[in-house]
Amino acid sequence: MLGINGPEFLLLLIIGLLVIGPSRLPEYTQKLANIVKEVRRMASGAREQIKDEVGIDIDDVDWKKYDPRQYDPRRIIKEALLDDDTKPVSGGAPAAAVATAAAAASVTRPDRTVERLPDGEQAPFDSEAT
Repeated sequence: MLGINGPEFLLLLIIGLLVIGPSRLPEYTQKLANIVKEVRRMASGAREQIKDEVGIDIDDVDWKKYDPRQYDPRRIIKEALLDDDTKPVSGGAPAAAVATAAAAASVTRPDRTVERLPDGEQAPFDSEAT
C-alpha cells in the first residue's frame, strides 16, 4: 500500500488524529469516503467510455503485448538482419534482366586512369578548402 508498512501507517493515523482533532474527524472521514467513491465512479466511467469508443472490453486486452519493456532494440535489429528476405530491390524487375543489365554495365565501364605527380613536386593545396 504505497510502500507504507504497519507501524508507519499507525504513526500517520495518530498524527492525523492530533492535527485534525476528534471533533472534526467524522467530517474528514466522510470527505475521504466521498473522494474514494468519486475516483471509483470516474474509473468505471472511463472504462465504459473506452468500451463505447473503441469497441473492445478492457478486460479482454492482452496488456503484456503493449508493454514497452519487452522490446529490446538489440533483439529487433538481430531479427531484422537474420530475416531471410530475398525480394529484389529493383522494384519487381525479373532477376535475369537485372543480372543482364549489371553484366552490360560492367563491360562498358571505362578503365580507371591514375595520374601521378612527378618526383619532388608537392600536391596542390587549397587554403580555402575545408
